[in-house]
Amino acid sequence: MASVRSCVSVKPAAGPARYRSARVGAASLEPTSLRISASSSSSLGPGADGCGRGVGCAASISGRGVAAARLVGDGWRARRRGAREVVAECSASLEGVRHGAAAAAVPSVPALPERAKVVALVAAVMLLCNADRVVMSVAVVPLAAQHGWSSSFVGIVQSSFLWGYVFSSMVGGALADRYGGKKVMAGAAALWSLATFLTPWAASQSATMLLAVRVLFGVAEGVAFPTMSTFLPKWFPTHERATAVGLSMGGFHLGNVVSFLATPIIMSHIGLAGTFAFFASLGYLWLSVWLSNVESDPIDSRTISKSELQLILAGRSKSKVKGSKSPSLREVFSKMEMWAIIVANVINNWGYFVLLSWMPVYFKTVYNVNLKQAAWFSAIPWGVMALSGYVAGASADFMIKSGLSIVRVRKIMQSIGFIGPGVSLLCLRFAQTPSVAAVIMTAALGLSSCSQAGYFCNVQDIAPKYAGSLHGMTNGIGTVAAIVSTVGAGYFVQWLGSFQAFLTLTAVLYFSATVFYNIYATGDLVFD
Repeated sequence: MASVRSCVSVKPAAGPARYRSARVGAASLEPTSLRISASSSSSLGPGADGCGRGVGCAASISGRGVAAARLVGDGWRARRRGAREVVAECSASLEGVRHGAAAAAVPSVPALPERAKVVALVAAVMLLCNADRVVMSVAVVPLAAQHGWSSSFVGIVQSSFLWGYVFSSMVGGALADRYGGKKVMAGAAALWSLATFLTPWAASQSATMLLAVRVLFGVAEGVAFPTMSTFLPKWFPTHERATAVGLSMGGFHLGNVVSFLATPIIMSHIGLAGTFAFFASLGYLWLSVWLSNVESDPIDSRTISKSELQLILAGRSKSKVKGSKSPSLREVFSKMEMWAIIVANVINNWGYFVLLSWMPVYFKTVYNVNLKQAAWFSAIPWGVMALSGYVAGASADFMIKSGLSIVRVRKIMQSIGFIGPGVSLLCLRFAQTPSVAAVIMTAALGLSSCSQAGYFCNVQDIAPKYAGSLHGMTNGIGTVAAIVSTVGAGYFVQWLGSFQAFLTLTAVLYFSATVFYNIYATGDLVFD
């Protein structure tokens, strides 16, 4: 009799057990000719632990070369999956297969891990999230010429989506914690795609209408990052988390490249309205795939293999106390470890949104290039950032696996993520051609992507149970800084006629934040 393990079974607590999937193979049998039907010898009833246990399980097997074979189990082991369901496992033996046969009953393992599918879809929605933002960064040039907007008003238009973003980013993580990342991300994508579609129509109506639609756009997009911060830790063990974030953020930064390059081309063929409609339609296409293929938690997935589920659950961060309340704002703001993350988020958003919103205008104003050329020069740095974000995440995970402490890895990556762009922005004043400026900006953005493996992952280190809520709060504060920097850059250009003073200020902030983060950051559990 060959000892084997059966597959995972998901069943109502009081109903008969059912195998989700199973595969039986034997050296002397044709596996494709086998059929398995499974049942439990007693249903799972409530036990002392609230989950219950049955007394046995069995499966009948038929097929060529099999004579009265049975899969006999030694008992169910159950754990609760929710209020009405438990996940049950059964150790079993295969009886009745002729002598010499090697048998196995194992879960059906998909060719592609569910984690790969999940991170691909998260990266795709983050790509669309950023691409829909960048459409406006490119389209604002012809819109400003058409409507006679000043540089200061362009800054207001560019920052208007952040007005809604700042509020929704604070609650987005809490919504994802409560309702699940699947539903929250789906609702956000549907809403920002609608706002994208309405943008050119709103611009033709009035400035007030345009600002209102852009605020709506920001409300929807503000949910994306805190939802991602809640969603990914559920699907990826700790030693894979920075890589998953790197891939997802790689998609986000790739959205800049796609939109910077595609928008002028699409605009020249189907106009402003058609361009916004095209990007909006991609959001709804993604939505149809997301809703039918992803769950908020791998435990709820019907397609994940047992081995992959065990890998994910074993690698999750553990909290010592279950059912504890979320930390109060007073407690959050009393921790310098939390302030290290807040300051890093503020400065990262400050620099990021200055470059995102003003890069095409910078190339057109300083180097007098046309819109298509400005788009190309703007796209190159973001393309490199998409790749470097993955490299940064993989490097951080490698260092953790190699034995470096989490806090040391976070500080190394964050230092690179701030010192690199700070030095690059100071060097930008010496660029005499748009090509040299593009190289310097590429270095700035490529190195800044290391922050994704720094402060961004640090929230999950110090507060795994509240990562979504705390990331939303810090991102909301960081968004205020993004508004100030985006609008402030416009006024600096209008008053001083140059970008350089503002870029120098941004570099100084990068250096100061590096020192602060290295003093106060930690990789230990702070909020349990």
